[in-house]
Amino acid sequence: MKSTFCAIAAIAGFLFANTLHAQDASDSSKTKKCHGHGNTLTISNDGLRIKHYDSSGKANDSHEKEKQGRFYSNFAMVDLGINLIQDNTNYANPSVKAFLNVPANDQNKSLFDLRTSKSINVNIYPWMIKYTALKTRGQRIYISSGIGLQLYNFRYESPLTYTRNPSSIIIDTISFKKDKLALDYLNVPLMFTFKTKLSKDNWLVYGAGLTEGYLIDSWTKQESSERGKVKVHDAFGLADFNTCLSAEIGLEGVFRLFATYQLTDLYANGMNQHPVSIGLRFSGI
Repeated sequence: MKSTFCAIAAIAGFLFANTLHAQDASDSSKTKKCHGHGNTLTISNDGLRIKHYDSSGKANDSHEKEKQGRFYSNFAMVDLGINLIQDNTNYANPSVKAFLNVPANDQNKSLFDLRTSKSINVNIYPWMIKYTALKTRGQRIYISSGIGLQLYNFRYESPLTYTRNPSSIIIDTISFKKDKLALDYLNVPLMFTFKTKLSKDNWLVYGAGLTEGYLIDSWTKQESSERGKVKVHDAFGLADFNTCLSAEIGLEGVFRLFATYQLTDLYANGMNQHPVSIGLRFSGI
């Protein structure tokens, strides 16, 4: 899994180097043309775009700029969704029984039932590089990579408490106003994005990809009248790396839906759980 992470990171580095080279060449050839003319920054479902106005007042946006080369930067891609859990755990496994310090009749999938509306997934990609693999009048194909954050929040129905030394889970004796497990991954994606022209101004956007993440922080946060606010940072038996499949579909400039499925186990102690996230994508390749 570490080799997969390194491979995707290497691809991101390669794309970044080519992007810098392409942008430097473009800047050097355009210095005189752009001098004295205005630029306008626009924010839409397609992300951040800079429109360049020439001496005649004609604007050229990022789609027109693609004619000048193949490598480009894309900024501020954000996903906002909800989390589900696919639980394939064998609760008769001795390692699982040792991890779950709860009564035997509670050692089942129901123990990890989520408050779905409050179990939030946020993915933030402040900067991405895209490579134009194909561009025709009716079809476009992009390959992109970058670096970002994958943030999971799991809110459980049961009053679960993650303990340290030993690492375990117990059912607490009090009710919590808030009780969540949060995970932050440093994330490197490799995405394939397709755009098919449906009509003069409408493009169908769809794609799939793979993300590789490294767990940089995990913690629990509980709020109750008895204990107040308690936050505990620990590994909690979680796996260091995760690998996810990702997909998206939508209409360019109108809406985009995304989904991710974690191929690897969430835990490293015999538990067999796989997060699933679905939601809206704001901006994109």
